[in-house]
Amino acid sequence: MADTLPTAEHSYTHAPRTGSEALYAFVEHLTHERRMSEHTIDGYRRDVGNFLGFLVEHLGGEAHVDDLTQLAPSDVRAWLAFRRANDDLKATSISRALSAVRAFYKFLDRQLDKPNARIQMVKAPKRPQRLPRPVTQDSAKNLLQEVKDQDVEPWIAARDAAMIALMYGAGLRISEALSLTDADIPAKEALRIQGKGDKVRLVPLIPAVRDALNDYFEKRPFLRDEDGPLFRGVKGKKLNPRIIQKLIENLRIVMGMPETATPHALRHSFATHLLANGADLRSIQTLLGHASLSSTQIYTGVEADRLKAIHQAAHPRG
Repeated sequence: MADTLPTAEHSYTHAPRTGSEALYAFVEHLTHERRMSEHTIDGYRRDVGNFLGFLVEHLGGEAHVDDLTQLAPSDVRAWLAFRRANDDLKATSISRALSAVRAFYKFLDRQLDKPNARIQMVKAPKRPQRLPRPVTQDSAKNLLQEVKDQDVEPWIAARDAAMIALMYGAGLRISEALSLTDADIPAKEALRIQGKGDKVRLVPLIPAVRDALNDYFEKRPFLRDEDGPLFRGVKGKKLNPRIIQKLIENLRIVMGMPETATPHALRHSFATHLLANGADLRSIQTLLGHASLSSTQIYTGVEADRLKAIHQAAHPRG
């Protein structure tokens, strides 16, 4: 099956009649009116061209614009099934291809007055849920030690150690840690955190995290300001999250950790390690501030994968 792709030779003084003419007009629209990137336009061109090429065999000839307005969702699903079977596309690629065809049909409707609302009803396949990749308990401890041993001013090392302690020891998002103020010091047994959707939760702090916070505050060279940010940069302004992200990027290279070792991975590690040590999902949901239990249940998959790996490595027939 050949894709139906427009070339520079296409030029029309009349309204597009065939699918290939409509595709050319669509690409021109994306280029000059939408001003999309060349990479994005090329993806749209290839996916819609593939769809039109499929229709040549599916309909027994090149599709005209009026034919496109008469297509049913089943015709599009047949194309998606064809691509899945012949091109071995994953769900993400299938979704992208369908998005391109939907955009093409919106163009037909809005620019050429050739609507077909039924095509927008075709649903993309569910994308497989990508499991979070936590760091190991040893890696988290070693990362914390490396941060403390940095060749920087003592208060900066203490600041970075307190940030990591909050993400790994309390499961805070980096934005939540940076929302703390001087009024949160001395650290108590629990923090009141306002998370996503302005949802408020109480986060218990283990002694090691409280000690890290108090140690940082004692070493910090700035005057106390009840309403001011607890975590600050070298000039005393609120700490930029990029500083911590860059710190962990550098340390993971030094320590030989994977690229998945990010600040957010420390929050994943907090949840996964709690689950591995017997915590129940409802408690973890509350600690993380998830709106629904389904968001927390992904960690059962992480733990299941870990147990499978341990079983395969230890079992004599693994």
